Amino acid sequence: MVRFTVLASGSKGNSTVVTGGKTRILVDAGLSCRELFRRMKLADEDPATLDAIIVTHEHSDHVAGLAVTARKLGIPVYFTEPTHRAWVRWLSPRKQMTYAQWLEQCRQQAAARMAEADAPSADDCDPEEIEILADLTAKQEDGSATDSTPAQKKKKKSEVERDPTALPAVHYFQAGKPLQIGDISVSPFTIPHDATDPVGFVFQAEGVRMALATDLGYIPPNVKAQLKSVDLLLLESNHDLEMLRDGPYPWSVKQRVLSRVGHLSNEACATYLEAEYDGQATYIVLGHLSESNNLPELARISAERALNGRASLLANRLLLAPQDEPLTSICF
Repeated sequence: MVRFTVLASGSKGNSTVVTGGKTRILVDAGLSCRELFRRMKLADEDPATLDAIIVTHEHSDHVAGLAVTARKLGIPVYFTEPTHRAWVRWLSPRKQMTYAQWLEQCRQQAAARMAEADAPSADDCDPEEIEILADLTAKQEDGSATDSTPAQKKKKKSEVERDPTALPAVHYFQAGKPLQIGDISVSPFTIPHDATDPVGFVFQAEGVRMALATDLGYIPPNVKAQLKSVDLLLLESNHDLEMLRDGPYPWSVKQRVLSRVGHLSNEACATYLEAEYDGQATYIVLGHLSESNNLPELARISAERALNGRASLLANRLLLAPQDEPLTSICF
């Protein structure tokens, strides 16, 4: 069976399970380990059956639970080499400061980035540093209550000071060079986004092709080529232009989101579906909807109008991937 399960899609976390044959891959781990496991169980996916994690880019809404999840399951993680280095740089400062210092730095950085052009806003990488820290402590690992005894303090210190970038195994891939993970063929492709080396993926198993393309400021020719002849298309429909322009974000953040390395609007998504999409997918899933600058109804209406404008697209099923709960698994 080939199966595609979106666990979460949006600025608070992104993660999808792709199943083909006997292989299961977790695409991004943007929620805490505990929350990922909870959502997998809700979707009838067994975390223990995961074979690997593959990462699109290093923004925290895609990697917040990465290290803890990989260590807990003992599975390898696939990155591009620049993305791995960027992720390590993001986590490494923890090793050089106390728990309290690192926690305060996370809070300050999260607040500061919201006011800057690279802010992890509701249109990108809204970080969950507190979730990550909780995962790295004994309380998150075993569910025990916090204790202030010397033994508990020593244990907590030991958990936080260990290498937070340690992984069971790391494998590198390159955009444009297909790779094989068990029964699933993976074709990574470069996407335009303000990360170090961001990629989208086409997964193929048992003759079924599934594409995942979010976090892209526009759809360049190389991405359009990858999105042809797929059976399932997960495409970004991040924001409504008027809601973004009239919304609460600083102008610098709005400019970033609207840029060619920002996020795809409802209008841009619809234009692609109407003018250049080949209509081959059985399922179109709209993903990474902004909670601040979009409404599910607006994204749906925009895409439906585009699809209804072409008779050949009427058979496509349109779905929206939510942020707060898993989308019902799509099976082939």
